[in-house]
Amino acid sequence: MDEDEKSVFTVVNPDGKSRFLLTADHAGREIPRALGGLGVSAADMERHIAWDIGIAGVTRRLAAALDATAILQTYSRLVVDCNRPPSVPSAFPEVSESTTIPGNLGLTAAQKLARQQAIFDPYHAEIARLIAARREQPIYVAMHSFTPVYFEVARGMHVAVLYNRTPRLSHALAALLRRESVLVVEENKPYRVTDETDFGVPVHAERAGLDYLEIEIRQDLIRNQNGQAEWAARLARLLPLAEEAVKRG
Repeated sequence: MDEDEKSVFTVVNPDGKSRFLLTADHAGREIPRALGGLGVSAADMERHIAWDIGIAGVTRRLAAALDATAILQTYSRLVVDCNRPPSVPSAFPEVSESTTIPGNLGLTAAQKLARQQAIFDPYHAEIARLIAARREQPIYVAMHSFTPVYFEVARGMHVAVLYNRTPRLSHALAALLRRESVLVVEENKPYRVTDETDFGVPVHAERAGLDYLEIEIRQDLIRNQNGQAEWAARLARLLPLAEEAVKRG
């Protein structure tokens, strides 16, 4: 990337006192100038295939409400998906949902490595640095959003919590969310966390023995600022309660 292009990540509230460390792997939809827009239309770059719609606004507000540190990744998941191992095909998708990504067709190993070294590696190095700098173990919170309709199939849930080997904090948050009478809450839907399909939770949290959450919020609920504020306030209220529930056992 050129020197005048946007930073790979933004760290919000770096001196936050909360144990919660918020990450937003798909917060942005920038494309490095050298890639020429990947051949993707401006309309498609507004869609869920390019980024997690609304999650940047929720994450920033939640960081402020909790006095937590957050890190937001700037570049589109179509350039390199920062929540995938770089070795898997979906890290550089040739097709996303039913949309072909021309700039990803037939990438060489060297081209993939260049994107990894420019974006993926510095982003995850900063997450590792933020974790190591903590006086006590942080609680890793991966913030994501999901499209309400995928391959013409509607998704009725409002929010989901995802997990793999260590579900205790996710179970606690799911129980609290279900007490909010207006919400349909799922676990490990529309996705589940695995070593093959995820990077942040398996590598930064599970390998280090950290408690963690991966949260998915439906995008139509957080597309505007009012929805983002509502969800940030809700999670700011419930996350400390989930932490306390785990402590009590």
